[in-house]
Amino acid sequence: MSSIRLLVLGAVRQHGRAHGYQVRNDLEFWGAHEWSNAKPGSIYHALKQMAKQGLLVAHEVAPSTVGGPPRVEYEISDKGTEEYFTLLREALSSQEHKADVLSAGIGFIVDLPRAEAAELLRKRVAGIERWRSAVTGYYLPQDGPEQLGHIGEIMNMWVHSADCGAQWTRGLIERIEGGAYAFAGEGEPFVGVLAKDQPNPFATGPHPEDDR
Repeated sequence: MSSIRLLVLGAVRQHGRAHGYQVRNDLEFWGAHEWSNAKPGSIYHALKQMAKQGLLVAHEVAPSTVGGPPRVEYEISDKGTEEYFTLLREALSSQEHKADVLSAGIGFIVDLPRAEAAELLRKRVAGIERWRSAVTGYYLPQDGPEQLGHIGEIMNMWVHSADCGAQWTRGLIERIEGGAYAFAGEGEPFVGVLAKDQPNPFATGPHPEDDR
């Protein structure tokens, strides 16, 4: 699973309708260009591809001011909404994905009901515990990783990473069940997108005036 699809679908959905510049700006505001593959080229490519796949609807809203193609705004379709929630639930519940996928899931976690979000994260913890039990059942040296030479440090790193991941996830579950954040159906959610024309302090560089 690639984080870019979830990130782009979620960003468009938050706006209702958005052009590529807005999606890119939001994801850079989140720092997604640092922890995922959400680079400008990937974002614009994902928008066009998902429009072709029927996950997004492309609206031509204004002619270009620089002689190129017209400006396009994207809106998530019913099919795209279904895909979005499928990707979101998978990102939160699976321990197999990389950190960028989990990060994308956390970014949109409040789009789910509170109880469901906590349950999905519990599934993630259970998956981590199963993985750890399977690995340490045959691979953890009793006398420490150095028993296997420096190669033993590889699995030692993964086991410690799994332990840290499980601990962090349990903490998040506790915060969620303790009432933190506003989830779906609980009133006004936290606004995690930039307002129109609001400057982005984390922008990676100048943006084109028109989207292609």
